Amino acid sequence: MSGPVTIAIDGPAGSGKSTLSRALAARLGVGRLDTGAMYRSVAWAVLQRGIDTAELDAVAEVARTLDLEVGDRVTADGTDITEAIRGPEVSAAVSPVAANPAVRAVMVARQRAWVAEHGGGVVEGRDIGSVVLPDADLKLYLTASPEVRAARRSEEGAEAVARRDRLDSTRALSPLEVPDGARVIDTGALGVDEIVEEVVAWL
Repeated sequence: MSGPVTIAIDGPAGSGKSTLSRALAARLGVGRLDTGAMYRSVAWAVLQRGIDTAELDAVAEVARTLDLEVGDRVTADGTDITEAIRGPEVSAAVSPVAANPAVRAVMVARQRAWVAEHGGGVVEGRDIGSVVLPDADLKLYLTASPEVRAARRSEEGAEAVARRDRLDSTRALSPLEVPDGARVIDTGALGVDEIVEEVVAWL
């Protein structure tokens, strides 16, 4: 495929989205956006401010005003939070923050702006192919067995991963689901290099 390309990657926690998105972006020479890091950054900022995630308006205001940069490193209001957003407190708070409709509206607008600015790219998350970029050139939905995914997220624990899956797939707005037209890939059955070669052949 010649010219700019947009690839949407969705899937639950531990399905391999970050590993594949990095490898694909490097192979294709395009930008990569981890939208999960965006929601985690808002959750981190909410916790730092002592705001309850149930305070929808206050949480939405954090999302609207947060100076956020997501790349190889993640910064919020000038602070490098790359490691901090992967901690257990943020992992526990991110699903209710991401379920906030006003937060999703802000983040989706930022995500689409990023794609427009970069002329495409590899974008990973939980509603990319279904909501953020429904017209992406290629949509992928990654999956793996609960055991494989829990092992990949051993720092969170199997129960925490299962809880996030349940919350993300049952929320009213933009639930985690297989987007229309997406190719489903079991990352527990194939290595990342094999998957990259298969994906490139689909473009």
